[in-house]
Amino acid sequence: MPSTVVCTGKATFKKQNGTLQLTDSHITFTPDGKPGHTLKIPNTDHSSLLCSKVGAAQVKLKLVLYSFPEGHTFTFTNPAPVATAEREQFKNEITNHISRNRTARTPGLLPTDTPAAPATPNNFTAPPPKKSAIRQPGGTPRASSIASDRSGSGNDAADFLLRKRVLLNSPELANLHRELVMTGQITENEFWDGREHLLSAQSAMENQKKGKSGQLVDPRPQTVDGEIKIVITPQLVHDIFEEYPVVGKAYSENVPSKLTSEEFWKRYFESKLFHANRASIRSSAAQHVVKADPIFDQYLVKDDDGLEPRKEVEGDVGMFIDLGATAEDHGETGNRGDTTMQAGRQKAALPLIRRFNEHSERLLKSALGDGPPAKRRRLNDSNSTDTQESYSQIELDDLNDSQAYEGIALDMKDSQRYFESRAINKEDASGKQKVSVPQAFSELKGCLGGWERSLTELTLDKKAMESGLGSMTSNVKLRLEVKTKRKEIPENLMRQMSTCQTAANEFLRHYWHSIYPPPSQASLPMTETLRNQRAAKAAKMAGYLASTHEKVEAIVKAAPREKVDPRRVELAMKPVLDAVDKALAFQRTRVSRGITPIPQTPR
Repeated sequence: MPSTVVCTGKATFKKQNGTLQLTDSHITFTPDGKPGHTLKIPNTDHSSLLCSKVGAAQVKLKLVLYSFPEGHTFTFTNPAPVATAEREQFKNEITNHISRNRTARTPGLLPTDTPAAPATPNNFTAPPPKKSAIRQPGGTPRASSIASDRSGSGNDAADFLLRKRVLLNSPELANLHRELVMTGQITENEFWDGREHLLSAQSAMENQKKGKSGQLVDPRPQTVDGEIKIVITPQLVHDIFEEYPVVGKAYSENVPSKLTSEEFWKRYFESKLFHANRASIRSSAAQHVVKADPIFDQYLVKDDDGLEPRKEVEGDVGMFIDLGATAEDHGETGNRGDTTMQAGRQKAALPLIRRFNEHSERLLKSALGDGPPAKRRRLNDSNSTDTQESYSQIELDDLNDSQAYEGIALDMKDSQRYFESRAINKEDASGKQKVSVPQAFSELKGCLGGWERSLTELTLDKKAMESGLGSMTSNVKLRLEVKTKRKEIPENLMRQMSTCQTAANEFLRHYWHSIYPPPSQASLPMTETLRNQRAAKAAKMAGYLASTHEKVEAIVKAAPREKVDPRRVELAMKPVLDAVDKALAFQRTRVSRGITPIPQTPR
């Protein structure tokens, strides 16, 4: 069945002039003078698109694909008005393909009820806003989502991509992976064993979604090329429709039957409806100078400036924050009404206050989800009574008596010895001679008598002072030289030492994990196969550790060529060698006891 041509246009692709054509199944590019297509992309592969700014020297369109994230860029070659019209036609059609592709590829995606708004010639440059996906109960984990979204080949591909991103974010870990895994010393799974927390952290970071902005939607004019304009983007259109449903209703009822998209937004920003929605009290004054609009004026509603809000409050209001709870106390008794916390002293501020409250409520609902209100509240103890719950809301912690901290009981192995030593120390202290404070003060006063005359008679040797100052100056100079000297060990030698240390630490980690498995594996039933696997892994790691001394000796021998004292290298590598020696000694003890892997007989 032949494809139906939707739109065509003259364009260049990779410095070749040709024809760009969009059908109901593919988008193709055919160079001038050639019979066949050099590019043919199915519409189901469209991921997103970008466009050049209005008024730019070249009218460009970039199409990003799921199979080719770098995308393809097309430049329309007709005169500017014709090229812009062709680009807009392609953009509108491709936008619909992108929306359908995202809905088909994303599981659990719920489309919103807001009408789609194509970008006007004054705006654009980004694809339509992403719709929020709602996680369904019992949904797949992050690894499964990555696999289904990107590769579709299962968890292995998802784990590979996740591990790749962890290595890209950590150059040191990537070097260790290259030296140990790529050389075949350890396997991929052995390398990531014990590093699950890195994968979990990376997955959690990628799974985080940016929340909705708390700023109230209020488009403001900007200066663009010396002219004051309001720049409209698809994201701004989406936010306006979500914040003010009446604008979305007006758009769906009048575009394109009565107005074009460009005329709609131009008249909207000049109408009373726009100024009524602005987040400022001053906007009410501007309504008197705005001209009437027969289309938008019919969507105007009266300001919500009554003492009671037009929108009823959903759910029950807490008794201790409900101002109407004490209404029965005023009336027959003659008490004055409680107006201390009642809004409305400035009537023009009421609509704005209530608009902010509704905006805050929408933000809270979007963050908490669509669950029932009971699940959103903080649940108290199920055994607590209504009276206890009521008192907990009005209880002030500052008025309660401070409770003394009893501390933590110290569990000592030999408590009797501790108290005996305390008693001996107390006896020794009691046997010391007591000092009389007045007597000691008088003796001190006698020693200080005539200190002024002694100070004037004091003479200092000039040579001794110069020698002391010179010694202190040289000491400070040496300290500064040590601190300011950056490269005490050359970079090449330091890299060799670091590589040797990280490799030895990795082998030590795997060795001790095979001897003392982590808690996540300790609960596994100890079978003969598992015991042999762990013993074989320990023997393998011990073999790698046995060559650590040779590597360190090679580095020590290379130190004099780099003009470095070999003793410094030995001192730096001593902790690693001690840890290796301890592991090798432990392995020799195990072998002497006969703890070795049992060879498996072939079947």
